[in-house]
Amino acid sequence: MNWLRKCAVWLDDRLHLTALYASTAGHEVPASAGSWFYVFGSATLLCFIIQIISGACLAFVYIPSTNEAFTSLQYLNHAQFWGWYLRAVHYWGSNFMVAIMTAHMIQVFLFGAYKYPRELTWISGVFLLLCTLAMAFTGQVMRFDQDAYWGLTIGAEITGRVPLIGAQLVHVLLAGPIIAGETLSRFFTLHVFIIPGLIIAIVSMHLRLVLTKGINEYPRPGHPVHKSTYDAEYADILRKEGVPFVPHAIGKDLIFAALVIIGILGCALIFGPKGPVGVPNPTLVDTNPRPDFYFLAIFAAFALLPDWMEVIVLFAAPTLIILFLLVLPFISGTGEKSARRRPVAVLSVVLILLVVGVLAYMGETSPWSPKMDAWSSDPIPAQFLKGRTPLELHGAIVFQNKQCRNCHALGGLGGERGPALDSVATRLTRPELIRQVIQGGGNMPAYGEKLSPAEVEALVSFLQTLTPKSKKPAVPSDKRENKLPRDLAVVMPPATGTPVRTSPAIFYE
Repeated sequence: MNWLRKCAVWLDDRLHLTALYASTAGHEVPASAGSWFYVFGSATLLCFIIQIISGACLAFVYIPSTNEAFTSLQYLNHAQFWGWYLRAVHYWGSNFMVAIMTAHMIQVFLFGAYKYPRELTWISGVFLLLCTLAMAFTGQVMRFDQDAYWGLTIGAEITGRVPLIGAQLVHVLLAGPIIAGETLSRFFTLHVFIIPGLIIAIVSMHLRLVLTKGINEYPRPGHPVHKSTYDAEYADILRKEGVPFVPHAIGKDLIFAALVIIGILGCALIFGPKGPVGVPNPTLVDTNPRPDFYFLAIFAAFALLPDWMEVIVLFAAPTLIILFLLVLPFISGTGEKSARRRPVAVLSVVLILLVVGVLAYMGETSPWSPKMDAWSSDPIPAQFLKGRTPLELHGAIVFQNKQCRNCHALGGLGGERGPALDSVATRLTRPELIRQVIQGGGNMPAYGEKLSPAEVEALVSFLQTLTPKSKKPAVPSDKRENKLPRDLAVVMPPATGTPVRTSPAIFYE
């Protein structure tokens, strides 16, 4: 024991391990910092370490070549022992890292930890969030499947719209004018070397700032931050209730770290890896690329925005958001920290989360995109065919063969671009159905030249049967319409304004 003690003293005298421990893991923090709200930062770092380890293992097999990338992933999924699980751990580690990093930024914002004297700590955190998202995007490209190819194409198209230097940026991004072998090599270099190196450097600075400026104390209402007095107040807090981070304040971090590891390993085991989905094929334009979950909200916003808002959403909005995050500590560096005294901050977070959540859901379901194989893969549910007349059954055949199912769902099956038609007869009368089918309206094209009068008659007859038993069919606003024959429509000539009763065939004359 004396010999071991002498060795330890000798090493400590030269490496200063005791002083290093006291200034890092053993540094004093407010006792209130040992809270469940403070576990997200260490959990994000844990996820990054998992990504480094799993990514290094994948790099032994993965080949960053346009001809071999897809094949190497297939080999990992089906031939390499536990290769699929390693890919799954890397994929779910990325998801957890982005989610926990976002939660950490929200917690810091709500707790006012960006205020004096931790401005640089917040700014370094913003850059870490941007680097994390960049890692996620480049990692998606590494799959180099159909989704990755077209996702990268969309990214290049957006980059190309940057004023003045768009073409040059695309050339830098793709290593040329088109997506080729050099493109994947460039993204591999970004994903494996450059971005992780930046993250390690920024994390080192971030941790240094945490050690020098301390961990933000749990905010209390009525204790605002004043630059002239805060340093003395924080020193007084450490003197009265300061505890070493290890072992007193690290307990909840370790428990949450264990839960994160279990979550990543469990999701990897249950859900497996993502992709690769189809060999990348530039000639296959009938595809619906969808990014990973952290970009779904942006994907949905781009798909839904009108043309005149493209420049605002693509360039102005992200630039303003990033600038706002960077200058936030300087425009709101003092005052209340507690979320109870900052209702605008709380409402802003809630509103942003709701918007992002709704957009992410829409990005996952893509209601604006027709389900192109619904007409052949989603048969009409039996309850909509039982007891129908031959004419109505013929209308169901027209409904299926003319690919109406690609945009309209029945019984929860089919596209979502148009409204579900389970109860369409409760919303539209027979004349309105005929007019909608023939003339179209909204996002629906006109089918007047694609359907014969007999097909329109059969289709509308089938649509009229789509009424739940608990509801009554739609009736015209004019009660006299109830006395009209069922095969008559009402047309309003613009010259006279006099209603003319006619059959659907007049639309083809």
